[in-house]
Amino acid sequence: MTFEKMGAPALDYAPCHYGKSKLSFRGPRRDLSGEYVAFLGGSETYGKFIAEPFPAIVEAETGLTCVNFGINNAGIDVFLNDATMLRVAERAQFCVVQVLGANKLNNRYYAVHPRRNDRFIKASHLMQTIFREVDFTEFHFTRHMLGALATIAPERFRLVIDEVQQAWLARMEMLLARIDGRAILPCFADHAPEEKIHDGALETDPFGIERWMIEKLRGRVAQVVEVAASPAALARGTEGMIFGDMDEPAARGMLNPAAHDEAAGAVVAALAELLD
Repeated sequence: MTFEKMGAPALDYAPCHYGKSKLSFRGPRRDLSGEYVAFLGGSETYGKFIAEPFPAIVEAETGLTCVNFGINNAGIDVFLNDATMLRVAERAQFCVVQVLGANKLNNRYYAVHPRRNDRFIKASHLMQTIFREVDFTEFHFTRHMLGALATIAPERFRLVIDEVQQAWLARMEMLLARIDGRAILPCFADHAPEEKIHDGALETDPFGIERWMIEKLRGRVAQVVEVAASPAALARGTEGMIFGDMDEPAARGMLNPAAHDEAAGAVVAALAELLD
């Protein structure tokens, strides 16, 4: 295992901004005046604890300008609600859009933070009516809140799952409409897309994503790429990751450099087919 000792220099993400956006991205800042491939996604695209995340590997292997617009803990809303990001996606030669969790977006039942989409802000009146026994002031993160609801009232919890899945599908269709058929949709995770949500799936990413949801988008994108990290990659644990002692639990929940190599290979193959 490779990790950063306490007091040693941390991994420099060279945070930067584009245009009038208030969002912070992994740098260094890139020139967007020419052709580029835009990578939109969450912590995996950003490459938290990873010196060379998969967008950088794709650039090295293809020679294409690959710009990392990943945001830690992002959901779809953070991109849809940012005019600069929508323009960036529209101008890109191709746009690699990571499949993000369905829990990280505003819906009829609850609201999330506008930039940190994993953060739970408040429950709607509808949610409070359906789950009268729940004190929603106890929750700060959507995952914690949804896990509690699944335990307290599993039948009513399915109403929330149905809502966030439909909201996710609608938002993805909105985003993909702006990209107009130039999107590559990778599902980058430690498992293939779920056939049906089950109790164990509540702890995995991307949260709430079932295969039918991805299939429904297939006609709107140039390529769907399933990137389930191999057992060999997963067995390497945190090898090659850079983090301090306090961050070790978080790092163990992230995909490692070996998994990023596999994701890059799948995206490179998709780009090669499209460029042909």
